[in-house]
Amino acid sequence: MSIEINNESGIQVDEESIVRLAAHVLGEMGVNPLAEMSIMVIDENAMAELHEKWMGEPGPTDVLAFPMDELRPGGGARGDGDAPADPALLGDVVLCPQVAARQAADAGHSTRDELELLCTHGILHLLGYDHAEPEEHKEMFGLQARLLESWQEVRG
Repeated sequence: MSIEINNESGIQVDEESIVRLAAHVLGEMGVNPLAEMSIMVIDENAMAELHEKWMGEPGPTDVLAFPMDELRPGGGARGDGDAPADPALLGDVVLCPQVAARQAADAGHSTRDELELLCTHGILHLLGYDHAEPEEHKEMFGLQARLLESWQEVRG
């Protein structure tokens, strides 16, 4: 996996851990080892601009995902059944640590845990998962929980 991370937020985050988490999630999802993705960590102002431009919503959000390659049935990054997964440029996950810190405080866990949750969530969006409909929500959030649980076992 090629996972690039760029922290432009001015906030210290454990970049190495985020990259290891992303590699874990992609590996657990059976993504081709030649796949590429990037993670951007940006401040609230930059996130607010992206949120308004791409989602039409005011203010900063916690995570945005920008998929690059079309994920095709029977191929793409995840593959389908016994079909081999093609290498792919997955896209970008954009995280905002300031928003994550507020959400973590509200949820009663660490900012690190919140950033890991958000990164996992963003990667699932890159892989074509969504949560607009109740069944999609159930599938995506169940998968997200399982991936984070397996990450906690690896991370220790």
